[in-house]
Amino acid sequence: MIHPAHRLQDTKEYYFSRKLKEVRALAAEGHPIINMGIGSPDMPAPEAVVQALESGLKDAKAHQYQSYTGIPELRTAMARFYKKHYTVTLDPETEVLPLMGSKEGIMHISMAFLNPGDEVLIPNPGYPTYSAVTKLVEAVPVAYDLDATNSWLPDLDALAQQDLSRVKMMWVNYPHMPTGTKARDVFFEKLITFAKAHAILIINDNPYSFILNDHPKSILDIEGAKDVALELNSLSKTFNMAGWRVGMVAGNATYINHILKVKSNMDSGMFYGIQKGAIAALELESSWFDTINEVYAKRRQLIYNLVEKLGCTYDSNSVGLFVWAKLPEGVDAENFIDTVLQEKYIFITPGTIFGTQGEGYIRFSLCVTEEEIKKAIKRF
Repeated sequence: MIHPAHRLQDTKEYYFSRKLKEVRALAAEGHPIINMGIGSPDMPAPEAVVQALESGLKDAKAHQYQSYTGIPELRTAMARFYKKHYTVTLDPETEVLPLMGSKEGIMHISMAFLNPGDEVLIPNPGYPTYSAVTKLVEAVPVAYDLDATNSWLPDLDALAQQDLSRVKMMWVNYPHMPTGTKARDVFFEKLITFAKAHAILIINDNPYSFILNDHPKSILDIEGAKDVALELNSLSKTFNMAGWRVGMVAGNATYINHILKVKSNMDSGMFYGIQKGAIAALELESSWFDTINEVYAKRRQLIYNLVEKLGCTYDSNSVGLFVWAKLPEGVDAENFIDTVLQEKYIFITPGTIFGTQGEGYIRFSLCVTEEEIKKAIKRF
């Protein structure tokens, strides 16, 4: 038997990969499962996007290897999108790199900048992939705690008192997943100052800025941000294109070139038709966001009703694709969701999968129809 690499010793199968096997098994037994755990948009991609994909399939270039940096029209569309919605100017030739989903970018960025033993500041609670990828590249994840008392923002003054001499990168994610917290310019300004003082590369993972959020922000809009920050973005949630796998990383041309060195050795470029569809999405009018947010707002109100029925509390000022709810005092999150799954056949995500600071919380996805949410409410 050939043993796996040491880097896999602390790497577990992704939680949703494991848990969905249990959910599928219950469904196969005939149980009426309602899945409120996954943030996978259930509405279709815009019709103009689908038409652009279909048209792209007929192009003579469609079945050839594609450029590692994407076709020029896609990079230009991404730069225009940032200018229109975030007031951020990007050079489409050097400051934006298309990705096959932003999750790919987490690995590419980590491989481009981290050496074994480098430390990485990871939000707790936060997206589990940040920590998992850090370990895969043999760097060291260092959790920084977020909590409701500080509006789920890091205490940068407290962090500055720690030994940061080995810290090379810091992951932030605003609007925040799973809590839905927004970050204001004053926080981003302080974060950039902190990064420059300690020579830390900041990466803001920003896939939720248009979901139930009237004021989308980019960290790159802050003066001096390109010196020490990159931003990941995605079309998955914004345009109901999760399965299309289209994302981007934006920032300083030198940093982008480092990432390209990794990416160009790992894939052969995004499928041409998908690139054409992505261009169509990025060029849509802002009314598209109004359309999807009208649906999500109705769903969120119903989820609030369910949350209250369960005796939980929530922050009505949060944004994004989820509702982050606090369980009654003393209730264990994982035991709670297991009981609900086995007795009510409803899958909810426990806050603990996002870190120890998620204990006592559960997360509901808005990627569930109003009809299904009403069914869930009736089961209680």
